[in-house]
Amino acid sequence: MEISAELDRWGHTDLFAEIERLASAIPEERVWQWPRPPLGETELGQRMAGFDDAQWRVLGLWAQHRLTRLRTEHFAEEVASRVARRKLAWTTDEVDLLWRLCLARARRTENAVLRRLTLPLKATASLPHDVHERYVEQAEKARKAMRDDEWTARAEMARRLDDFLAEHGRRIDPISAVRALLGEHDRFAAKLLAEFGPALAAPEVFPLLRHWNSATAARPGRAWLATAQRLLTPEAVVLVREILQRLSAHREGRVTRRHDDREWTVTVFLHERTAVPLRGLIWTCRLIDEPWVAPLLGDCAVTCGTGVGGSGPNCRDERLANAAVGVLAHRGCLEAVPHLARVQAKVRKKTVLAGVARALDAVAEAAGLSPDRLLDRTVPTFGLGPDGVREERIGDCLVRLRADTQALDFVNAKGKTVKTAPAAIRTDPALTELKATLKDLRQLLPAERFRLERALIEERIWRWREATEFFLDHPVTGLYARTLIWRILQGPAGIPVRTGDGWELTDPAGRRIQPDPNTPLHLWHPIDETPEAVRAWRDHLLDAGVRQPYKQAFREVYLLTPAEERTGVYSNRFAGHTLRYGQAKALLNQRGWSGPSIGHWDYAFGSDHGTAVKDLSGYRVHWDMSVSADPEADGWGTASFCASGRIRFYRPGQNDTDHYGHARDGMPLTEVPPQVLSEALRDADLAVGVTSIGLDAHMVAGHEDYWRSHGFGELTETARTRRDALARLLPRLSVAGRAELTDRFLRVRGDLRTYKIHLGSGNILMEPNDAYLCIVPGPGRSKGQVFLPFEEDGGMLSIILSKALLLADDTAITDPTITRQIGS
Repeated sequence: MEISAELDRWGHTDLFAEIERLASAIPEERVWQWPRPPLGETELGQRMAGFDDAQWRVLGLWAQHRLTRLRTEHFAEEVASRVARRKLAWTTDEVDLLWRLCLARARRTENAVLRRLTLPLKATASLPHDVHERYVEQAEKARKAMRDDEWTARAEMARRLDDFLAEHGRRIDPISAVRALLGEHDRFAAKLLAEFGPALAAPEVFPLLRHWNSATAARPGRAWLATAQRLLTPEAVVLVREILQRLSAHREGRVTRRHDDREWTVTVFLHERTAVPLRGLIWTCRLIDEPWVAPLLGDCAVTCGTGVGGSGPNCRDERLANAAVGVLAHRGCLEAVPHLARVQAKVRKKTVLAGVARALDAVAEAAGLSPDRLLDRTVPTFGLGPDGVREERIGDCLVRLRADTQALDFVNAKGKTVKTAPAAIRTDPALTELKATLKDLRQLLPAERFRLERALIEERIWRWREATEFFLDHPVTGLYARTLIWRILQGPAGIPVRTGDGWELTDPAGRRIQPDPNTPLHLWHPIDETPEAVRAWRDHLLDAGVRQPYKQAFREVYLLTPAEERTGVYSNRFAGHTLRYGQAKALLNQRGWSGPSIGHWDYAFGSDHGTAVKDLSGYRVHWDMSVSADPEADGWGTASFCASGRIRFYRPGQNDTDHYGHARDGMPLTEVPPQVLSEALRDADLAVGVTSIGLDAHMVAGHEDYWRSHGFGELTETARTRRDALARLLPRLSVAGRAELTDRFLRVRGDLRTYKIHLGSGNILMEPNDAYLCIVPGPGRSKGQVFLPFEEDGGMLSIILSKALLLADDTAITDPTITRQIGS
């Protein structure tokens, strides 16, 4: 495009020619070299340093012109960026020319206009606001000339152009203005437009929406917050709450992408264009002092901070998770602590967890407590009484919120207890508030279970008065704490029993002790006990019908073996197993391990090997993993199967890798604290027991020997503990006369055949020829509920019992997939 007439009229021709000469003198290789040498080292760069305002504007016109005609676009973009960073007194004639150059057709590729937007937008912004509408038409032409895809939408200039159009197009079509800011690149953006489009376009909210769309930094600055404070209205506060409620319930979904004649689908949680204004919305919560803010931010942090499917070491959206944690941290009050603790229990991403740890440390320091003791003191009670029940009368109905059943009970006007709310109170705000409280309670209980198990593993110590006040007497945490075994430091152990004077500890023999308020105690661990004491506690739990929140009395113990004494600095106890990689990774993440990330994408740089890492009581544990799958079948991406390797331990402060990034030798296993060793190997045993392909006959191809050795071989420590539990449970079952335990199997006699259920894998062999019987656990397969002395969440013990109850009455089985196998 020829611009000589304008330059001549403004008297800029000579300077323009000089800039052109200096730019042409720059070697071609400098333009394409990466990283590029500094612009200041060139003659043009040195000359630019002394330019005045008018000369800088001429330089900008030159850069914009060069972007329309030459191959050296990268160099011209660099110069344009330098010009755009300066505050210049652009004239309307110059801005007109910049827009014409932006829209010039010479060498205009699909997204060439996107690269030319920097100066027109910056120069337009420097003009008086009432002049901006003059350039709406040019901006609309620029938008139409650009691709409408997810990659273009991510570009900073595309976002600024859309913001410009939204500002000036709102008077014509408010909903289109909102669409310009949000886009429709994911399902959540489409939902926002459908549900809240008119509300977001309202004059009371739209300026704040535009401000949210500028939340591109890692954290909000004072100026950003000051502007948000000025724009915040009561209508916007209502929208913030409603949108965050939708965000906390949002999950990833499949989205179709198109480019030219290609079409494909991807899994998307949020597109970047949607995440930016949502981050601004979360930041705005720093300015809202309402009781719903902290719980809702906790919900959003958990949703965004966990991985696809709700688990894994990565985040659905790390930016939003960090934003929510940052606002909770800024509040710096005790009300935020339980919500931060919930994030700590659910999220595995280290960067998010580091933010949570900093926030808890800051609040704890302000309160003069350690983070753990701060958490003890800040667990919400939700208005529950000492018995874990909260009662409220709504109309003629008495509503009970119960912590033990995690449900609402309704007593109608006739005094009859019903499970559903009477029609007269279903829309009552008081019932809505109780339902929200129940939701919060259900989310808190798993976090409390996690916290109590972590306290067992880390051997936390309390004073007796602390244990009674913050655990035993607490209506939420007490549900779990009262079923656990507590031990006086270097003294007796017992389960808490309430008396008229408070709490006492009672052992299996019925002996009671009431510790002094300052007596130190911790949670009992079987590794510290004799086998006889452990057996006594297990019998006592079953006799008393006590169900623990996790395995404590029935906890597996892993002691150092002679083979590990010989290997010295590593354990091979759980090496050589073939695991379903995705499932193993998710399970280990839930247990506090990070990584590994292995796949077929780059063997040269070791993508086929990785390490799962866990910090445990100050020590660091490494478990090696490697790819064990067909790259073609995996599409040369993430591995479907992995092989387990060595487990090593490192002392606190010890470097686990050398300066080349290679793993160092671990510390001698004989020096690892027994409980640290046991808990790490327990996690490994759990991962193998749940994710091994030896559990699934469909995975046999190519792994026949492994499937048979693992699926029917010697029992691991977890399986031996399972056998011990079954030995105590069998006499109480209706099938006791038809079942017996052998060294590795639960043998069940049906009317048609006799079945051997392996206690490690749950695999079944049928006598007399040991034919394999495949039963897939599922709804309707269980013949009844059996009391277990610990919560298993559908674990292997429950599966084995379900299969035993089913097969003992094999003539009643109607499922053809099972009856065909039994009759063959």
